[in-house]
Amino acid sequence: MAVTAAQVKELREKTGAGMLDCKKALEEANGDITKAGELLREKGLSAAANKAGRIATEGAVESYIHAGGKVGVLVEINCETDFVGKTEQFRTFCKDIAMHIAAANPTYVRREEVPTEALEKEKEILRNQALNEGKPEKIIEKMVEGRIGKYYEEFCLMEQQFVKDPDKTIDQLLNEKIAAIGENISIRRFVRFGLGEGLEKKQENFAEEVMSQVKL
Repeated sequence: MAVTAAQVKELREKTGAGMLDCKKALEEANGDITKAGELLREKGLSAAANKAGRIATEGAVESYIHAGGKVGVLVEINCETDFVGKTEQFRTFCKDIAMHIAAANPTYVRREEVPTEALEKEKEILRNQALNEGKPEKIIEKMVEGRIGKYYEEFCLMEQQFVKDPDKTIDQLLNEKIAAIGENISIRRFVRFGLGEGLEKKQENFAEEVMSQVKL
């Protein structure tokens, strides 16, 4: 399909890659900007990919307290320089991530942090589900591998859909900020506290409640 100048411009703004590289990636991806961005990253041509190996030890520890004090979040996000760490663009990004964590309640930052024991337990549950559905044993392992992706999307921050823009994941949002700011940025760690967590209480939808009080 024909690639438009607007598509090339959008991909360049998101990745920081060269115009020609963006055009080629879009042609290869049949105009799909998300897929084109992934192709650029695989080839090491996006700004995010080029900066990923650079040391980021500056940054900020951002907090978010949900109205009424029901949920509190602390998140450490690193960048390369103290100058960038103090910019409004970086601090706004940190606040957005803290708010997202409060709403979406991830368990890990990225899939590599999921303990082997937890992953194997989830796979066993998925195998039993497939067997109960009457699926042939020869395809069950492939089904499990496919379904485990949903587990990562639910529990791993980087693979969750951004609550303020569900069309992009936190990983995509991060790469856009890296391209825009021009430094490597890394979401290092977080802690989330829920009032009365672990105690028997009324169940509430925190994601909906948090977003209802955030001006988009």
